[in-house]
Amino acid sequence: MSSCYRRITAGTAATAAANRQIPSRKPPQTFEISRIDIKTRGTVLRTQGQRRQWVVEAFGPGSSIRSDGEDEGKVRPCSYAIGDRKIGDLVEHRGGDEAVEGGERSGERDRRLEVVVAAAVTVVLGVGNRVLYKLALIPLKHYPFFLAQLATFGYVLVYFSILHLRYHAGIVTDEMLSLPKAPYLAVGLLEALAAATGMAAGAILSGASIPILSQTFLVWQILLSIIFLGRRYRFNQLLGCFLVAVGVIITVASGSSAGHSLKEAGVFWSILMIVSFLFQAADTVLKETIFLNAAQQLKGGSVDLFVVNSYGSAFQALFICILLPFLSKLWGVPFYQLPNYLKDGAACFLNIGTLSIGCDGAPLLPLLFVIVNMGFNIALLHLLKISSAVVSSLACTFCVPISVFMFTLPLPYLGVASSLPPGFVAGAIVLIVGLLIYAWTPSVKVTRASPPSPN
Repeated sequence: MSSCYRRITAGTAATAAANRQIPSRKPPQTFEISRIDIKTRGTVLRTQGQRRQWVVEAFGPGSSIRSDGEDEGKVRPCSYAIGDRKIGDLVEHRGGDEAVEGGERSGERDRRLEVVVAAAVTVVLGVGNRVLYKLALIPLKHYPFFLAQLATFGYVLVYFSILHLRYHAGIVTDEMLSLPKAPYLAVGLLEALAAATGMAAGAILSGASIPILSQTFLVWQILLSIIFLGRRYRFNQLLGCFLVAVGVIITVASGSSAGHSLKEAGVFWSILMIVSFLFQAADTVLKETIFLNAAQQLKGGSVDLFVVNSYGSAFQALFICILLPFLSKLWGVPFYQLPNYLKDGAACFLNIGTLSIGCDGAPLLPLLFVIVNMGFNIALLHLLKISSAVVSSLACTFCVPISVFMFTLPLPYLGVASSLPPGFVAGAIVLIVGLLIYAWTPSVKVTRASPPSPN
């Protein structure tokens, strides 16, 4: 005869007496069980054609559960051992499979919906960012370097102000602020280097050639995420990324002399622009690494977006200050004239004084650009946090043809609207097909073997 012990507790109403093992005055009673029906979540389990003898005793907390014979080690609270099977496990497995699988599918759908919504918001803000940058340069056409520095140093003030409020609201914790600062330092350095090399190459290259070279940004992100994040991409994802890049090139470069401009500018400046996009791709992959590492260091928690934005922007501003002599020269402003240049740029931005002539639209248009650009950066970082660097890059890439179309509309201050490039429709179709191929998930038929029936 094999015997088994079932633990019985008094639940939340247990008293101190119930926590002590009660000695039995009589020997354990032995009885036979010919069939066991256990109904949990609609699952009925029976022992078919079996007659086993069970010994039931009361145990207090801290006591061990003993069983005799071949079923030793298979008995635990809320389970019975029958032969080679444990009924509690069977109930949990059979009855819970559908609930767990359904919960996983529901969670996956919710996550995909969140990514789609975040990507759509990023695209809208990205298009607004491109359009408003063009509009902001109308009053500040002689002071583009001032606008760049206004955005860089203004973000530090705004981000840390928001971080301060979120900290006092309890959203940002001390554990988040105590994370290592070295990754944020690297983020600031990469962003400053990307800005410096991009400005240097952008001063030589034509406007039509830069969007073509910018497609290397997506290539760099895929390569860096494979190397540093160990990510693996399916064939349809790689094909989708390739088609997206081709679609942007067709959309922007059709009807332009981009190829001739690249040849005239020389190989060095083209390579320098590609290096600039390498720094930007490394920056986004590093931010994704920060989020992944923070989830481990915070024991499943997540670092707040404004912690990353605030410290990253602060270190970027620091390195921009170090590179100011070099950057001002790239913009055609000698370093010794930089204070007067910034003073005149501030007067034009505020639209006051004698220097405000020709600054129509300020400060409204520059302020709108700064606000939308800040929202775009926050949305982009949020998208990167919940998805990946490649998905955020695809969202930015999708902004390009929409922005091209927006400039064909009669926007204020721009004068005569531009015309669509000849290959715009074809390029847009290729781009959309690439996005659909990237997002397509091949269906995988999962076969689950049913557990063997108990003997």
